[in-house]
Amino acid sequence: MIALADAGKRYNRDWIFRQLNFKFENGNSYAITGTNGSGKSTLLQALSGAISLSEGICRWEIEGKEIKAENVYRYVSICAPYLELVEEMTLEEFISFHSKFKPLIQNISVKDIVEETGLHLAGNKKISQFSSGMKQRVKLAQCVLSDVPLVLLDEPCTNLDTAGIEMYHNLIKKYCSNRLVIVSSNDMVEYRFCNQAVNIQDYK
Repeated sequence: MIALADAGKRYNRDWIFRQLNFKFENGNSYAITGTNGSGKSTLLQALSGAISLSEGICRWEIEGKEIKAENVYRYVSICAPYLELVEEMTLEEFISFHSKFKPLIQNISVKDIVEETGLHLAGNKKISQFSSGMKQRVKLAQCVLSDVPLVLLDEPCTNLDTAGIEMYHNLIKKYCSNRLVIVSSNDMVEYRFCNQAVNIQDYK
């Protein structure tokens, strides 16, 4: 569970959002919506613990136990356009490397993930040789298939074709029903499964 109380974030004198009160609860999926540049990604980063609020409180809990801000990263996986892959590695090498930091969902192997992404013909290719859509599939797989209770998705269908978007929704349906999922997007295709939404522009 993540609870925001009178939360606000500003850069210099410009408030990105302010007086935001909201509770994100496990087992639900939420969309953070708003126009380009409205602050969706900033809020998502605050929820991940990567940046601190300028005012108010963000509280994280797991099974009623409070988690300190500096430890939140252990329970979070995130997929975002601004995050990079290790392109010198092959797909299988990268997934194995990533799993040393964030363990994979139980009973999921590296080979399983390669199959889930539809990239079984590219498992031993360097990621530097991948198209932008293939790289996005890898980002989604490493995020969704990490064994953490909080999944954060920032514009998750960036560079995906129709088949890639279907893969994305299959991953969500198959692996995220018992987790807290938060999607930052202004495209309903990306958050159509979400049962609640926060419009960041309501908190300016």
